[in-house]
Amino acid sequence: MKFFKNKLAVTVVVLSVAFLSLIAYSIKRENKSIVENGVGVALNPVQKVFYNINDGIRDFIDFALNFSQVKKENEELRAKNNELESKAIEYDSLKNENNRLREMLDFKNQRLDYDYKGCHIINKSGEGIIDGYTIDKGKKDGLKVGMVVITSKGLVGQVTSVSKDWSIVQTLLNENIGVHALVESTRETTGIVKGFKDSNNRMLAKVYYLPIESQIKEGDVILTSGLGRFYPKEIKIGKVIAVEEDKGKVSKNALIEPYVDFNKLEELFVVIPKDNNNSDEVKY
Repeated sequence: MKFFKNKLAVTVVVLSVAFLSLIAYSIKRENKSIVENGVGVALNPVQKVFYNINDGIRDFIDFALNFSQVKKENEELRAKNNELESKAIEYDSLKNENNRLREMLDFKNQRLDYDYKGCHIINKSGEGIIDGYTIDKGKKDGLKVGMVVITSKGLVGQVTSVSKDWSIVQTLLNENIGVHALVESTRETTGIVKGFKDSNNRMLAKVYYLPIESQIKEGDVILTSGLGRFYPKEIKIGKVIAVEEDKGKVSKNALIEPYVDFNKLEELFVVIPKDNNNSDEVKY
């Protein structure tokens, strides 16, 4: 390779000297014969071609001699770009986490009659989100069966099993979980929310047993009613996307889209009553 570079360099130098000598000689001669002028005109295109070839060879040699430096700079730029991309991803992640925690803090400030234990999902319980999640908090953290689990967006479900270091949370989507509902616009509290899968396999929920004369409509907000012994009052559940009458036309049902995206759960919070007693199950 070194020999090749030297040979090219010598060729360029020889050609350059020859052409420069020819040009200098032509300029010094003041009187050119017609033949010489003709030869000059004839040689000009040829000289132009050789000049272009000369420039191309010189550029190629410059590129060859500087290739390793260019490659090194390219690798450094690629590494810098990867670093900036990683920092951007990290920044977005921290920003999103900060927004979620700020929303949760706002929720907590509105519900000062409860404590909130933060936790993370460590596994799915069963084959999917319908079967619930395993969280990283248990009896040693004060958790009990029946405690409600939320995010800043709304209701997730409830704790159904507790061990020393972990617990199982069944979600709102599970048909075995029934939540007493409150229709925010009508203040009706007769409905029960259960998980529901539509014809497109979307994981939704449905409010059953509303009065046939109910004025519930699309866009209404569904909250927990506070009835029963599990759920505090007025935790957001979801938004009504369709209303239907049952087959006997004695009640209405409302299809709702939960506010919580169960495929994107990260930080969870267990709601703990401040007057928590010593029983193994919690009552709100």
